[in-house]
Amino acid sequence: MSLKKGSGVQSAQIEQISTADLIPYARNARTHSDEQVAQIAASIREFGFCNPVLIDGENTIIAGHGRVLAAGRMKLETVPCLRLTHLTDAQRRAYVIADNRIALSSGWDSELLANELSDLHADEFDMALLGFDAKELETLLGFQAGAVTSADPPESSSSEVDVDGFSMGAKCPRCSFEFNPDKA
Repeated sequence: MSLKKGSGVQSAQIEQISTADLIPYARNARTHSDEQVAQIAASIREFGFCNPVLIDGENTIIAGHGRVLAAGRMKLETVPCLRLTHLTDAQRRAYVIADNRIALSSGWDSELLANELSDLHADEFDMALLGFDAKELETLLGFQAGAVTSADPPESSSSEVDVDGFSMGAKCPRCSFEFNPDKA
C-alpha cells in the first residue's frame, strides 16, 4: 500500500518546536513513570534526540509524550517534531493508541539479543542505558547473582555476619556494573 499523493505530512523536514508550545494530548492513555522518563532522558543524552515528536497542525502531541517529558526534565528548549496533517480526527486519536500498542506486540530473538548484549558488555558500554533492569540483564548475559568473581575461594570466618547490610548481588569484573536482584 502506498500513501496517497499529498499524504498530509506538511513538511518532510523536521521542525524544532519550543517545548512550551507543545500540547500534550489530553486523552493520551499511555503513562510514563518517573523511572521511564529518566531512562528516556538518559537515552537522549547518550544517543541524541533521534526520534522526532509527532504533532498535529495545532502542536498537539500525537506520539512522543515521554520524549517531551524527558526534554522538560533535561530543560531542553526545543525538540525535533514532524507535523502530521493528513490524519482525520478519528485517525489521529486511533494512532495515539496504535503507535504505543503495536510496539508492544513485537518480540526478541533471544540468541541475537544475548549476542548483542554480550558484545556491548565486552565494549564496556553502559548497560543501564538499554532499558533492561538488572535481573533481566543477569538472565540475558548468563550471570548468576552472588557469583564469585575471583579465582580464590572466599575466606571462612567465625565472626558473625550483619545480614541487614548484606546483598547477594554480583559485580561485573570488567565494567563494574552491579547486578542486584534485590533492586530489580
